Amino acid sequence: MDYKSGRECSQGFLVEGVEHFDLEAILDCGQAFRWNKIGENTFRGVACGLCREVTQQGDTLIFHGVTPAEFDTVWFGYFDFGRDYGAIKAALCAHSRLREAVEYSPGIRVLRQDSWEALCTFILSANNNIPRIKIATQRLCERFGQAIPGGYDFPPPARLATLTPEDLAPVRCGFRAKYIIDAARAVSEGRVDLDALHTMPLPEAQAALQTIKGVGPKVAHCALLFGFARVECLPVDVWISRALEAWFPQGLPEEIREVAGIAQQYIFHYARTGKVL
Repeated sequence: MDYKSGRECSQGFLVEGVEHFDLEAILDCGQAFRWNKIGENTFRGVACGLCREVTQQGDTLIFHGVTPAEFDTVWFGYFDFGRDYGAIKAALCAHSRLREAVEYSPGIRVLRQDSWEALCTFILSANNNIPRIKIATQRLCERFGQAIPGGYDFPPPARLATLTPEDLAPVRCGFRAKYIIDAARAVSEGRVDLDALHTMPLPEAQAALQTIKGVGPKVAHCALLFGFARVECLPVDVWISRALEAWFPQGLPEEIREVAGIAQQYIFHYARTGKVL
């Protein structure tokens, strides 16, 4: 675990001695689209059917309104506290370019998001930017998701499968509307088994997702990385393509390919915001 202790407090649940954790970098680096900064150190978001606020103060996190049981069953996994990021970063830092990316933002980690939500939001990400993806996701949830305290849950496949592209017009997701509906129908009808994708051989999992209209290799790999904890996936967009061409023309080193998705997230954030490419 990347923290020393957790305990109940007046505000909710307090996690002390946190390592390898930068709340803002994690929630604002293009992997999740339902979190918004509401204060200098605080984010509010909806995940796993819950609307919560999280504050970071140095090496301490406050999960507002969260019980110990909820932290253990929801947020421990969501923020990937069970993974040894110290060991992963040590392996990545053996390579000079990756060391630069890790040192630029050492607190990034890969969230374990809901599989269906990750698939949909990365369908929405096609030829899009982060602010617009967040707005479209918010509209989708407000119009078709179930109201929960503080916000709206993400609409399930069965709900979206009944819709037409015209029904999604208020979401303003353009050509992606028909892809969202096809994904919902594929999952609802059992043509794509999301549960099976967690353990299916990676080429088969990618192929299964690519049977959905509009899902190509990049969207499939993003969904698998961020929604199925398949950290061996390497989504390649324009930023990663440039970085690989400049830094690793022969591909990522073999010894880190099992965590290629985590390496990708450090590289993506560094390349996109560090103005190095």
